[in-house]
Amino acid sequence: MNQLQIEAFLEMMIAERGASPRTIASYRHDLEDLNAFLSARHIQPTKAEHTDLQLYMRSLTTQGLSPKTCTRRLSAIHEFYRFLFSENIIKKNPADYLEAPKVGKSLPKYLTEKEVETLIQTASKKNTRMRALLEILYASGMRVSELVSLSVQAVTKDNRTISVVGKGNKERLVPLNEAARLALNDWLTERELTLKKGRYSKWLFPSSGASGHLTRDGFFKALKEIALTAGIMPDKVSPHVFRHSFASHLIAHNADLRTVQQMLGHANIATTEIYTHILQDRLKNTVEKSHPLAYSRKKDL
Repeated sequence: MNQLQIEAFLEMMIAERGASPRTIASYRHDLEDLNAFLSARHIQPTKAEHTDLQLYMRSLTTQGLSPKTCTRRLSAIHEFYRFLFSENIIKKNPADYLEAPKVGKSLPKYLTEKEVETLIQTASKKNTRMRALLEILYASGMRVSELVSLSVQAVTKDNRTISVVGKGNKERLVPLNEAARLALNDWLTERELTLKKGRYSKWLFPSSGASGHLTRDGFFKALKEIALTAGIMPDKVSPHVFRHSFASHLIAHNADLRTVQQMLGHANIATTEIYTHILQDRLKNTVEKSHPLAYSRKKDL
């Protein structure tokens, strides 16, 4: 694949679509992977047919890649070939009607309420900042990128809500529960003491790094250490699992989907509907425990 074509495509994504550095890096990786696949078959990307691209998509599932990764690869291919077609580099778009292989929808992984409580208690013993991070994350369900890049001004004066800027620069107000407010209060007090005299930072969780605030990777690493200390398998814990736990626990306690959708910042409620597996599990348990024939059937078995 002509590297100049890739770079031209990525420049277009930045200039016209406002794509983030993370999206650009992902698209570059995805297109290079496609190029390697086609090159191994002596096919130039600009000469690829629809069947070649479909074969590539099928190969992703045999590699065991997640549905989310396959969808992202598909998006990169669609965007890239659409760009080549619009620039008259190709006369026919081979990615038209290209679809990802049908795979079963994976359910989100989440922690139990007891596990979340244990992690927060462990974080409380470590330091005030980590306690605040976990309390806010669990109370709001915000994305880790949204959490670490919060500004001090995002917090309202009474500490009851936080203004979160999500995908597409869409802003939403997220309420905090009492535990999160108390943890945030304690952190704001300590934050002022930890900042060097005369130093100013607009970030709620400042850092000496290039970004000026705590990074995703820094928080991810700290969370893994908390899990290890808490006696919970680190592989089971991540910021996104906390987000899933937040949504799953809300649904389990009778929150409606629209409320959860707004809290998570989902543009489409269909994205939120994946958490209805909690409702299905609860319904199943209710039937098993409450149905008049449930006990007699078990005895007969």
